[in-house]
Amino acid sequence: MKFLFGLFLIPLLFTSAFAQSNEQVMSTDKGTLDVKLSYDEITTGELTTLRTDFINPQTQKIQEHIDWSLTVSKEGETLWGPTPLSHTSEGSLKNLKYEFEEDGTYNFEFGIEGILFQPIPLEKVSFVIVVGEANAQPDNQLPETSEPSDDNGGGCLIATATYGSELAPQVQQLRELRDNKILQTESGKSFMNSFNEFYYSFSPIIADYERENPIFKESMKVTLTPLLTSLSLLNHVNIDSEQEMLSYGISLILLNIGMYAGIPVFGILKLYQFRKN
Repeated sequence: MKFLFGLFLIPLLFTSAFAQSNEQVMSTDKGTLDVKLSYDEITTGELTTLRTDFINPQTQKIQEHIDWSLTVSKEGETLWGPTPLSHTSEGSLKNLKYEFEEDGTYNFEFGIEGILFQPIPLEKVSFVIVVGEANAQPDNQLPETSEPSDDNGGGCLIATATYGSELAPQVQQLRELRDNKILQTESGKSFMNSFNEFYYSFSPIIADYERENPIFKESMKVTLTPLLTSLSLLNHVNIDSEQEMLSYGISLILLNIGMYAGIPVFGILKLYQFRKN
């Protein structure tokens, strides 16, 4: 659990034989993107701030809207991942925190599977960082990682911007619900395909505005709470057929329509009736 809030970090840098820089730029294995990684001074047992930019090698500018996943390992032992596919609208991951618990050689591998909402064949880029003087000679072998199996979903941009991290419990809840419930049926997969096309047409704008406007961000937390509460009901039911998926799905849609539309309308009517009397 110590990795929970820091693990959507960024690949850490590739070290030289005897020293390591706090900034490194590497290309993916197929050369489509350059990835720039920088980080603060590392102290074991404390959070380290990490920053990563995805760069278009032709223009040398940050490439927006990247779908990425991450695997973290230490000296051949996987610590986290591969994570579900996530999305950054800015093309940058800033101020992420990671705790290096002890000295050793840490490996971070990004998998990139989409650019500008278009899927691409998986490309990888790996970084190694050596923590502690006793580990000045890095291990040349990078950890093997499996490819993410999720081809249907990207990250929840609005929830991530609202709660400040892709590792926030609310974002994890949405991701687990998608992977463990909705995508287990054909009707669920069809729904997610249609929903993603609609959702990504406007969510980057809302997410960007949340980052610029703290008041709007706080209002979104209040707005999303009923939705998250209703969706959590799916974690307590067994969905074993397409019919059950459709039944629960339609019920949740009607429930949310009632909460977001029916209750406000009812309140306005009551207020109008009160003033009229």
